Amino acid sequence: MRKPIADLNGREFDVLIVGGGINGAAAAQKVAAEGYDVLLVEKGDYGSGSSSRSSRLLHCGLRYLAPGRSMWDFVRHPSRLVTALVMARSCMVARTEFTRDTAIRSRLMKFSFPIYQNGPYRGWQIDIAFVILRLLWRQGPPLNYRRISGAEAAEAPLTRELRDLDKLQSVATYDEYEFDWPERICMDAILDAERMGARARNYTTARLQDRDPAGLWRATLADQLDGGSAEVRAKVILNTAGIWADLVNHQAAPEAGRRVLGTKGCHIVVKLPSGYSGHGVATLNSKSEPFYCIPWHGLHFFGPTETVYEGDKDDIHVTEDEQAWLLSEANRLLPGANLSSRDIRLTWAGVRPLTYDPALPLGKRSREIHDLANDGLPNVLVMTAGPITSYRSAGELLAAEVAKRIPARRAAQRPDYGPKLAPENDNSPFLVEGDRSVRLSDLQHAIAEEHAVTLTDLLFRRTGLCWRHKPSQDEVERAASVLAMELSLSPQARADAVAEFWAEHQRLLGVRAAV
Repeated sequence: MRKPIADLNGREFDVLIVGGGINGAAAAQKVAAEGYDVLLVEKGDYGSGSSSRSSRLLHCGLRYLAPGRSMWDFVRHPSRLVTALVMARSCMVARTEFTRDTAIRSRLMKFSFPIYQNGPYRGWQIDIAFVILRLLWRQGPPLNYRRISGAEAAEAPLTRELRDLDKLQSVATYDEYEFDWPERICMDAILDAERMGARARNYTTARLQDRDPAGLWRATLADQLDGGSAEVRAKVILNTAGIWADLVNHQAAPEAGRRVLGTKGCHIVVKLPSGYSGHGVATLNSKSEPFYCIPWHGLHFFGPTETVYEGDKDDIHVTEDEQAWLLSEANRLLPGANLSSRDIRLTWAGVRPLTYDPALPLGKRSREIHDLANDGLPNVLVMTAGPITSYRSAGELLAAEVAKRIPARRAAQRPDYGPKLAPENDNSPFLVEGDRSVRLSDLQHAIAEEHAVTLTDLLFRRTGLCWRHKPSQDEVERAASVLAMELSLSPQARADAVAEFWAEHQRLLGVRAAV
């Protein structure tokens, strides 16, 4: 259960991690494993920011080798090729690790990449790209790559709905994976970090102050739920606050340089024929940017968009114009599906914390760690553009940076990357009739052991239920009864929790006005 923040007042830590998204969670797990005293704080719930809004692809890295321009662009800019190879290899490694250690959190899909007569790529170029992927990493599940003719694709599931079948030269097919819901990956890592001695608090902000005479950073913590506060000190600060990272830096050094550029990614979800389940498409949109049709719990989603975002970082949603554009791109990709606004079941949007580079209007996708010593923030490190796919290596890189600066206190431990499951309780009823994935006892466990304090924590981030099922009012009320019992909520507080859940559900997944 949630402990008073006053318990932390005056505490000293080796490392303070600000931000409990995927990279902060990975850092907490690996840094704690290396023998450091760690405190992680997250201003909302774990994984509730950009991490929760991803495209869910545990992709093989093809997008880095086919970035939307001609392959000859790599010849003109060799440094881009080097970056692409590094990122592609990290994807292949992560694909192996995740499917090996966390199989229950992933699903296999069959993906298709259409190759058109007038497209930017030729079949032989895609063949070479897959040879490179195999050479970069020979272990793990096979890609099962093959290239079929346009005629064969015209008879195959989903690809039969592609545009311009008469101009379709061939289709590259390969095995791809998606992870279930990203917030759970964050939670699994944080729970393992706690097992190894780390402290973690959600709904807690951290404001960097200054360094004391001993060179330790002072930070003021504020509990967003009860208004309590505490002051802690830390030798190293890991800023993994994502799109909020620059704001964290500016608290202590207003003149610190910009490190993050946010680009917005939106998705729409529709129902396609059941025969297309498990089949997806990777392609390029009308702007020559990566675009996907991805199977998802009996549905399919299309996206993402990619536009610079300078709006409210705490209110990110799909606008009417973005929804309309995604629908037009979906119909451009699969005109045979004949989709309309009435087919859109739900939407979601997030903002990627890419690396700011004034020479690149849409930011750099390469993961980078920034040492802010020259900005007047010694022993403060920021990570940008860290994708969920390779989160484990992000934690390793950040732990290595910590080790360069301070010695560990304890002997190293071995991280456990396996899924953290609630205890089995066959006597507990299921929350949703006909869905055997969530029991009421699972909700109790999430409240008692996994820091859940709201219905959105429970139904989105701990169980993932709302990502695959729209709960009824009765189902939400049943979940609210568990929350009220476990947290001793008054009848009014229980009613408020239900109202807040539905408001958040609409904000996160709501379909906009007809387009």
